[in-house]
Amino acid sequence: MADKRVSASPAVVTVRAADMSRFRTTMKVPEAARRAGAMVTQSRLVPEEMPIALTYGGSTHAVMMATPADLEDFAVGFSLTEGIITGPEQIEAVEIVAEEKGIDLQITLVDEQNEALRLRRRHMAGPVGCGLCGIESIEQAVRQTPDVSGSPLRLSEQDVVDAVGLLDGRQPLHIETRAVHGAAFYVPGRGLTAVREDVGRHNALDKLTGAAARAGFKGTQGAVVVTSRVSVEMVQKTAIAGSPVIIAISAPTALAIRTAEEAGMTLIALVRGDEFEIFTHAERIGRDEEERTPFSARVPL
Repeated sequence: MADKRVSASPAVVTVRAADMSRFRTTMKVPEAARRAGAMVTQSRLVPEEMPIALTYGGSTHAVMMATPADLEDFAVGFSLTEGIITGPEQIEAVEIVAEEKGIDLQITLVDEQNEALRLRRRHMAGPVGCGLCGIESIEQAVRQTPDVSGSPLRLSEQDVVDAVGLLDGRQPLHIETRAVHGAAFYVPGRGLTAVREDVGRHNALDKLTGAAARAGFKGTQGAVVVTSRVSVEMVQKTAIAGSPVIIAISAPTALAIRTAEEAGMTLIALVRGDEFEIFTHAERIGRDEEERTPFSARVPL
């Protein structure tokens, strides 16, 4: 088991990685396909998914079905969007342990956060397997979404078009399989500064959140771009990451729209070429280049 240190801002997280050589992100499978009116035998690549456990202090908090890639980002991003930590500096180490049928992300928190999580567990009915499992009330399910209305970020209409257009060519796993979701962070004047993929749309966003946080990006600097529909959890995770804009290829749910409106978030969906629909806070989107908010250059992830 090799140790490596991954640079992050403001923290440096120690990652102890198991031998991951037997875990692949894709698998080639045989298939029968109908082509030009005839059945042919061929093969295609499909994405891999497996149980990924997130363990804190020796106790499993969640088990997600996910793509076995960018696991350090997943550990940090999940911890952030679930409210377990408020910054990557609160994680001391992530140990990636290969099990027989999956992977265990053993996360070591700083003492203060470890105690806070221990107290939180006392109020949980059971281990969390997804964003809403193991909670005790409707109020917990519809959790408070951070207010992002104060963000100064402004985008042009062309920014929205560019954000989705750039993502199309930055998803290698999707290009190979056509079966995974993508999530990206778009900064005006910079383009896409980070892109992550996963079979689960929530997982892709968590991985993106972790990658951005570890690199020192603040959510207020740009927009989250996703290839999935916009559910309420996607809005909540985007707000927790600090971004005031979510841009999606697919449609939103009614609850996602209400939640974005209340949080002061601009929700843009159904982006098709140079056409799109703005469901909330359209005032953040301007018609010309002057509406963009400039940011200093950073190394892309």
